[in-house]
Amino acid sequence: MEYRQLGRSGLRVSALSLGTMTFGGKDVFGNVGHTDIAGAKRQIDMCLDAGVNLIDTANMYSRGASEEILGQALAGKRDKVLISSKVRLSMGDGPNDEGLSRAHILEQVDASLRRLGTDHLDIYHVHQWDGLTPLEETMRTLDSLVRSGKVRYLGVSNFSGWQLMKAQSVAASLGYEQFASNQIYYSLESRDAEYELIPASLDQGLGVLVWSPLAGGLLSGKYRRGQQPADGRHLTEWSEPPVRDEEKLYDTIETVMDVASAHGTSPAQIALAYLLTKPGVSSLVIGARKDEQLADNLKSAEVTLSQEEVDRLDTISAPDLIYPHWHQSNLVSSRFSSADLALHRPAR
Repeated sequence: MEYRQLGRSGLRVSALSLGTMTFGGKDVFGNVGHTDIAGAKRQIDMCLDAGVNLIDTANMYSRGASEEILGQALAGKRDKVLISSKVRLSMGDGPNDEGLSRAHILEQVDASLRRLGTDHLDIYHVHQWDGLTPLEETMRTLDSLVRSGKVRYLGVSNFSGWQLMKAQSVAASLGYEQFASNQIYYSLESRDAEYELIPASLDQGLGVLVWSPLAGGLLSGKYRRGQQPADGRHLTEWSEPPVRDEEKLYDTIETVMDVASAHGTSPAQIALAYLLTKPGVSSLVIGARKDEQLADNLKSAEVTLSQEEVDRLDTISAPDLIYPHWHQSNLVSSRFSSADLALHRPAR
């Protein structure tokens, strides 16, 4: 297993990390999986054996059940892993049961620590944007968690580019702890993150953690043009990620299948290995309903793609250059930085 620096921080994380959205299976999360304590222990042991040192969860996964199961499954093994959790989304019906207010963050971090059976979180992500709470309040509260020792590093997830930069600027101007990681959706199905979030992460020194790197299973190989899979998340009410260009998706899947055939590996391993070639990526968060899916995904750490194969995958999945990127490409590409080139370098 390769270990990568989490942005400019001193923390080193495994190139693959374990996602726990399948733990619990309550409410809508039942569409993703129903992993119980026994299953969680098996998957954690599989990951530890493979060299994984980061496990990602969130307070709202199955309304706390994911954290509870993870905490019990990690009994006696807490010092072997880094734990990431999140705060922002709804945890109840009250007016203060969501958001990034001081009240909600302080209540939820203590609840997460209790459920996980630990005295600290290694990475604490704000899970989504809160347009009603002043960023000064949010960043001051997060800074206090780092100073208290309850949290080691701060992370952000699902912000837009301007929201991320505003938060970083507020923290810097007031001397507060800034974000060290950016957890985002990024896959061969959709490379929208290359417009702003990957360049901003490179510029600001944030390590990128990728959620749903297989696009909710769309890139696993079971979804093919003209064929209906027997099972899968996209046959349920779970609609993430949305597919906006079905023909492009199937063209991409066919290329992934060709590359996988040449390597004698699964399509999932190729899709994951591709993302590990992308600038700024620190770790891919992988989760699975079945142990065999997890075992297959873990093998992607052993796959090395040639530059020609990366170029093929870049070309077939390339996002359109929206404004102002096409204008910049036409007129000022001679002075692009490495952050600019995260979008403009790939083969098109």
